[in-house]
Amino acid sequence: MSVVKRTSSNVLLDTALKNFYAAAEEMGLEDGLIEILSHSERRTAVSIPVEMDDGTVKVFDGYRVMHNTSIGPAKGGVRFHPEVCLDECEALGMMMTWKCSLAGIPYGGGKGGVCCEPLELSRKEKERICRTWAARMEPVVGAMTDVPAPDVNTGGPEMVWFMDTISKMRNRLEPAIFTGKPIPLWGSKGRTAATGYGVATCAIELLKNLNFDLAKATVAIQGFGNVGTYAALNMIQAGSKVVAISDITGTYYAKDGLDVKKAFDHVTNHPKHLLEGFTCPGCQKLDLPEVLYVDCTVLIPAALEGVINGKNADKVKAKYIVEAANGPVTPEGDAILDAKGILVVPDFLANSGGVIGSYFEWCQDLGGFFWTEEEYNERLVRIMRDNFQRVWAYSKDKNIKMRRAAFMAAIQRVADAARMRGIFL
Repeated sequence: MSVVKRTSSNVLLDTALKNFYAAAEEMGLEDGLIEILSHSERRTAVSIPVEMDDGTVKVFDGYRVMHNTSIGPAKGGVRFHPEVCLDECEALGMMMTWKCSLAGIPYGGGKGGVCCEPLELSRKEKERICRTWAARMEPVVGAMTDVPAPDVNTGGPEMVWFMDTISKMRNRLEPAIFTGKPIPLWGSKGRTAATGYGVATCAIELLKNLNFDLAKATVAIQGFGNVGTYAALNMIQAGSKVVAISDITGTYYAKDGLDVKKAFDHVTNHPKHLLEGFTCPGCQKLDLPEVLYVDCTVLIPAALEGVINGKNADKVKAKYIVEAANGPVTPEGDAILDAKGILVVPDFLANSGGVIGSYFEWCQDLGGFFWTEEEYNERLVRIMRDNFQRVWAYSKDKNIKMRRAAFMAAIQRVADAARMRGIFL
C-alpha cells in the first residue's frame, strides 16, 4: 500500500482508520479507492446560540459529517454529549458507512451531534438547541441526501423538533428526513426496540452456532439506555440470565440473575431515566467499571466507545463480547481479547438493528404506508440472522476474525459502488 495513511489524535477516529486500512490492505483494494474511502465527503460545523431559561445566552457547537454516499443517502444519529467533536462524528460516520453496507440497505454513512451536557438542560433548552441545529443544517439534510436519527441522549422528541423545524422552513411536511420519530408523527412500530432486539439476535445466533445452551448463558450489559434495556429484555426472553447491568450511577449485579423487567420499569419511571435506587433480590451495587469485568458468558458493552482498551482488556472475564455501542473495543483491546481467546461480534454487525429499523421507517414514510409491529420485527430478525450467518460463514471460510470478515464484506460493497459511479462523487 503506497497511500499515506491518515492518523488522528482522536481515539475513535484513529481506531476507525486503523480498522479500515488493515482490511483494505488485506483485500488488495486499489490506492485510489483507499484514498476516497478514508476521507469524508463533507464535514460541517455550526455554532448554536441558545437563550437559556435564566435569560443568559450560551453558544453550543454542532456537527454533521457525511462520510460516503456511494450507495445512497448518508444515515446516522445525532448525539448530545459533552465529548462530541468533529473527529468523533467523522469516525462514527465512517462506521455507519460500513454498517449500512453490511446490512444490505441503500444508505451511506453519516453522524452528527451537539457538544453539551444534556442532564443540565431543561426540556425547553433542548428544544431550542434542536431547532437551531436543524435550521443551520437544513442545507445539508434531506430524504435523499442525509437522513439523521436518534443517538446518545436523543430520541423521539428531538427528532420531532428537527423534522418540524425543517418542514416549516421548506413549507412542506418532510417526514422522511429524520427517523426514530414517535408513532403518531410518522414513526414506525418496532423502531424503539430495534437496536437492542438486533443485538440480542446476534448474541443468540452466536450461542446457537457454538452449541451453547441459552438457558445456561449469563449476560452482563454495560449501559441501560434504549439499546441495553431491550437487549436485556430479549436475552431473558430467550432463556438466559442477565447478571449485571449499569449506567452512570453504577453497576448492579446479582449472581443468580437480575429482575430485568423491574429494572426496566424503574428506569422508565425515574425522573432522569436512571438505575439510581434500583434494587431486587440478591442485587448488590458495584463501582461503575465493574460491569466490564463480571464473570459471564456474554458481555454486551452498550454505552460509549473505547471502554475496553489496552489498559483494561486483560480484566475482562466474559467468554464472548457482542458490541452494542459504536467502537467499544479499541484495536489494542482487541489484540488482548484475541490473545485471551475471547470472540468478539463487531459493532457494525451487532448494532445494525437500529439502522435497519430506520430504513424500515424511511420506506414507510416515503410510501405513506405503515406496517404492523409483527411485520416489522419479523423482517428485522430475518435480516439480522442472515447478516450474522453471512459474516460467520465468511470468517470461517477465510479463517479470519469476525471483525475483519465484516469489514471486508462491507468495504467491498461500497468500493464496488464507488467504482461504478466514478471519481466525481
